[in-house]
Amino acid sequence: QGDALGQHGLAQCLTFGDGVPRDLNEAARYYRLAADQGDMRARHNYAVLCEKGRGVPQDIGEAVRYDLLAAGQGNVKAQLYLGRLLLKTATVGRALPTAPGEAARVLVHAAQQTGDGQSRLEALAALSECAHD
Repeated sequence: QGDALGQHGLAQCLTFGDGVPRDLNEAARYYRLAADQGDMRARHNYAVLCEKGRGVPQDIGEAVRYDLLAAGQGNVKAQLYLGRLLLKTATVGRALPTAPGEAARVLVHAAQQTGDGQSRLEALAALSECAHD
């Protein structure tokens, strides 16, 4: 298993080339190890790599799965990302049959947590999308 905090730290170094050569494949491996031990930051970071197909094959379902776990642990970055990801998949019909209303709910909750103006605008856009369905 290993130390999740150490694995997440190593993954960060590998992601950004901080003191080691940049290697997204290895970064993804260490994020996944830490994520599977419950590290919420690693869960979110692994979800981002899965969504973008960096270091791992692109897999929107896997991205949502790991970000749901991180968001459920209270990671506000994961909540914002998850809302955007759900809205994106609902709008373009990719991979997951997500209703825009669910994406809006996630974004509104995250916006309330952060007070972030950009997040609130995205939540409003998602709500507007729902109203037109």
